[in-house]
Amino acid sequence: MEAGAKTGRVRWSILAVLFGITAINYADRATLSLAAPALTQDLDIDPLQLGIVFSAFGWAYVAAQVPGGWLLDRFGAPKVYFWAIVLWSLFTGMQGAVVWMSGAIAVTALFAFRFLVGLAEAPSFPGNSRVVASWFPAKERGTAAAIFNSAQYFATVLFAPVMGAIVYYAGWPWVFVFMAVAGLVGAAIWRSMVHEPKKHPKLQQAELEYIAQGGGLVESTPEKPEKAPAGDLKRKLKILLGTPTLLGLYLAQFSINTLTYFFITWFPVYLVEERGLSIVSAGLFATVPAICGFGGGVLGGVLSDWLLRKGYSLTVARKVPVVAGMTLALSILGCNYVDDNTMILVFMSLAFFGKGIGALGWAVMSDVAPRDCAGLSGGIFNMFGNMSSILTPIVIGFILKETGSFDLVLGLVAAAALAAALCYLLLVGEIRRLGSTE
Repeated sequence: MEAGAKTGRVRWSILAVLFGITAINYADRATLSLAAPALTQDLDIDPLQLGIVFSAFGWAYVAAQVPGGWLLDRFGAPKVYFWAIVLWSLFTGMQGAVVWMSGAIAVTALFAFRFLVGLAEAPSFPGNSRVVASWFPAKERGTAAAIFNSAQYFATVLFAPVMGAIVYYAGWPWVFVFMAVAGLVGAAIWRSMVHEPKKHPKLQQAELEYIAQGGGLVESTPEKPEKAPAGDLKRKLKILLGTPTLLGLYLAQFSINTLTYFFITWFPVYLVEERGLSIVSAGLFATVPAICGFGGGVLGGVLSDWLLRKGYSLTVARKVPVVAGMTLALSILGCNYVDDNTMILVFMSLAFFGKGIGALGWAVMSDVAPRDCAGLSGGIFNMFGNMSSILTPIVIGFILKETGSFDLVLGLVAAAALAAALCYLLLVGEIRRLGSTE
């Protein structure tokens, strides 16, 4: 059966909501980085302290990945994801309250609220992966996963100029309030539009069959899930942590996310403190690399699915864009050798275009995750990948405190891109769906 009008397009409306929510998700993570130049002056926070506060998100986000994935498998992505959006939006808004605090109390409170945002956001990307695996056949999955993953760049395009203006004209506390309201609106849209395939009121039988025949995981989560047998989680974890291809994917995702967390934490600080831009100018400047990252992200998924339709194996179709994109991301090193801001923009844009092309990790996870634990396997994948959300901000903060320069920082980011390419070349084997863990 061919895709098109005859099969319906409900799955693409689901992806549109997923894209919007993911953009809000990443904008929430970036609020602190946009507010940081003004906030650090008001609260007298040094670079290492700021790095530690940035990392608070990662500590919680990583720790909650396995429980979050288990919840997705047990209760279904639509329900779990809705409550996650509500909670992370409320905790984002609470960060603005530190304006009424001072000293160590303010820093501790900011760390705690950032920690709670990470805790609430834990089911988001495993949920994205599960929704894509449920709603899309294999031949469309690369494009679908690339689109939701590219929302991280669209978040900068859409929200960074707005947040920069809010910080400049209204004060940094209001940027947190703005994103909290945006998140709650997104939660309402999610609740009304996103359902599992067999429970969606507008899904026609032809589209359901098209998804199922193409390998989509269309089975619904039971209303009253049965209690898992003793040892079930332990058995699944043993397989998910002992498969060489998955271990290679975990390490590659850690490396790729090093680039991500440089971009959403320290990049605005780099533009303001290293390149001398104002907060408003930094917000506008960051949109160009973000647009390139978005374009690269969509292109990577389209290219991967095109290779698959041309008869190349799934392994080749997924690996080629990743290795090519991560190689192109090495161009970020060029920023260390030029002074002109236009050339900085060129190198950063090339780097994040390449990073976008190569960010196919979630498509691969949708391809390989065992049918009976798609949420849990995505949670473990995201747990390993987002250990970089803890280490990257702290390591960069330490480097800046010791050297006062971003030169070594950009070298670290380039090394991470190279490591990701090598992981896919040398560690990740054949890409295929793993058997049931039962």
